[in-house]
Amino acid sequence: MPLVSQVLTLDPTFQVLGPEPIVPLAILLLVILVIPILFERLRLPALVGLVGSGVVLGPSGWRLFEPELPMMTLLSDIGLVYLMFITGLEFNIPLFRQQQSRSLIFGAFSFLLPLMLGTLGGRFLDFGWHSSILIGCLLSSHSLLTYPIINRLGLTNNQAVTMTMGATIFKDIGTLLILTVSIASFHSGAFSFSKLITILGGVIIYLMIVLVGFDWASQEFFRRSGDEEGNKFLCVLMSVFLAVVIAQLMGLNKIVGFFLAGLVVNEAIGEGPVKEKLIFIGSVLFIPIFFIYLGLRIDLPAFFAGYSTIKLLLLILVGLIVGKFMASVLAKLVYRYSWQETLTIWSLSLPLAGTTLAVAVGGYRSGLLSGEVLNTAIILVLITATLGPWLTSLMAVGCAMNLTCSSLAEVSPITLSQQQSQSSQGNFTIIVPIQNPQTQKYLMEMAALLACQSQGKVLPLAIAHATSQMDAPQLDTAWQRNETLLAKAIAQSQLLGAQAEPLLRIDDAFAPGICRAAREQKANLIIIGWGKRTGLRARLLGNVIDNVLWASHCPVAVARLVESPKKIQRILVPIENLITPTLTPVQFAQTLADANQSQITLINVCDRRTSASQISARREHLSQWVSNLAVPNPPEIQIFTHENPTQAILQAARLYDLVVLPFIRNRTIPGGLAMSDVTTELARQLTCSIIILGEPQRHHKLALSKNKLLCS
Repeated sequence: MPLVSQVLTLDPTFQVLGPEPIVPLAILLLVILVIPILFERLRLPALVGLVGSGVVLGPSGWRLFEPELPMMTLLSDIGLVYLMFITGLEFNIPLFRQQQSRSLIFGAFSFLLPLMLGTLGGRFLDFGWHSSILIGCLLSSHSLLTYPIINRLGLTNNQAVTMTMGATIFKDIGTLLILTVSIASFHSGAFSFSKLITILGGVIIYLMIVLVGFDWASQEFFRRSGDEEGNKFLCVLMSVFLAVVIAQLMGLNKIVGFFLAGLVVNEAIGEGPVKEKLIFIGSVLFIPIFFIYLGLRIDLPAFFAGYSTIKLLLLILVGLIVGKFMASVLAKLVYRYSWQETLTIWSLSLPLAGTTLAVAVGGYRSGLLSGEVLNTAIILVLITATLGPWLTSLMAVGCAMNLTCSSLAEVSPITLSQQQSQSSQGNFTIIVPIQNPQTQKYLMEMAALLACQSQGKVLPLAIAHATSQMDAPQLDTAWQRNETLLAKAIAQSQLLGAQAEPLLRIDDAFAPGICRAAREQKANLIIIGWGKRTGLRARLLGNVIDNVLWASHCPVAVARLVESPKKIQRILVPIENLITPTLTPVQFAQTLADANQSQITLINVCDRRTSASQISARREHLSQWVSNLAVPNPPEIQIFTHENPTQAILQAARLYDLVVLPFIRNRTIPGGLAMSDVTTELARQLTCSIIILGEPQRHHKLALSKNKLLCS
């Protein structure tokens, strides 16, 4: 009771939580669990909610936490370095290479102009040269917080957008290098040209060691050790901490080591479950705690006590907005972008996050930046994290409306049945894993319908989990069970008139076994039953569907069928934007509709501000694309205006038996294999049958490049 009473009275002088770390850790976990969900519903960045929670829980609020607590210091340090590691790990290197020259030039504009304005502002407020340069560094980078908006509007292939996204690597590296040089020169005493040359030489040597040496060593290790996830995971961790150790031995800031290690590991491991788990571990725990720690550091009474902090905030905010706008205008003059694209570039480059916070915390701990500047930097991040996405949603919508892409009219889509003639053996092959008897019947019906329509065959696949001894009783039991399932699957296929061949194999894991069998049989499609995530273990270790979607060489149809596929008469295919790299869901739905004599409806939801002429242009694009299908029963086209695409599609889906959705990997949502915002909400709320179609990574990238060339 005394503890409860002191919590209720909020006694600022009493250590309410005591020395026991379990209670504060439980509170932190509760905040991390609840606040992001709440702010997602409010359509605000979770970062804002977590920092705000730190303010409420810290010295400026309820005083439940102190930033100097050993537990908070340790976890926040891990969160900071993990934040920089993930910044490098998530960077899209292929995208940077597509627009390398433009990204470097715009990166230079957008890096140098805010840097100079911030430095001049620092000198105007009587800060020293080292501190002023770091204040400029706070403004010189930008984050990709607005990527989900760009992805939803279908602008990921626009040259102006890809240039802006690619420029982040140049700006992040430049910002962190200036941080390293500033801290090293500050601690080395009086400034001299020889000391600067020595520091720069050490930085160059360190860059060569990490970017060249580590990259070669990682590639060699992965080539020799194979695809074992455990080996990859340990190699990544070893590379990260070895890079940091070398940085500290050379007298450099460890934040740079984590960022560069993330860049090196990025290309070495590629896209896959290992990268997903690395991101998940940090983003679900350590990075949110770091954001809460930043909130604990904010001193609200001091911030509002005088005009100096507010003056500093307004000055650097104006410098950020003006500097980024000037850089965007220069890019417009050089590359002849439209004003709509120029404003989109400007809004994309405004949000500040990881690198800015790293510079602020690194400068504060080294003594170069005061607590006043740290508070200002944190509040600046909160403002831009809210302002940037809002401006992007306004500017990018107009850019998407004005973007006319000829690929819809010029590229004649192919149906699943037409792919048969393109396969090397002339047979359209469908793999159906049948581990779950509850979903086996409907999956086999779906595969049989597609196979009959495509003149192909069905390969029901069963996998017996390998054991250390091939004569183990467990393996014999699994083998017999799978033979029974296969026999039932063959009988179901024969009743529907489809050619079927059973496939039974032994493998160490189900997902690799499915992908290997599909590759060996040169399959054109995998149909797999729905598998929802079931808590932390599934999120951390992944599941079969996640791994199949990552590794498969052919399209994967993830099906949740609530009734027999033979009864499906009305199919709804939402098209999120008109310049999606591929329209595989439409092709899949058309083949199924031809087999069932069903009716397809294509639905596109656009913003309420879309004019009648723009809606007419959208309808014309879709009509041209549909005409290329050359089918006797073409899809119906519906275009709605609504402020919430998810709700519009949910309302329309009430009249349909099946909804076919694309699987779009959303690289900015941490914590596992995340779909686009609309697809995630639809899959969660739809009650009818659902099929989510995922495409292989290689095909997806080729489609992106091809569509980019056609649209340029």
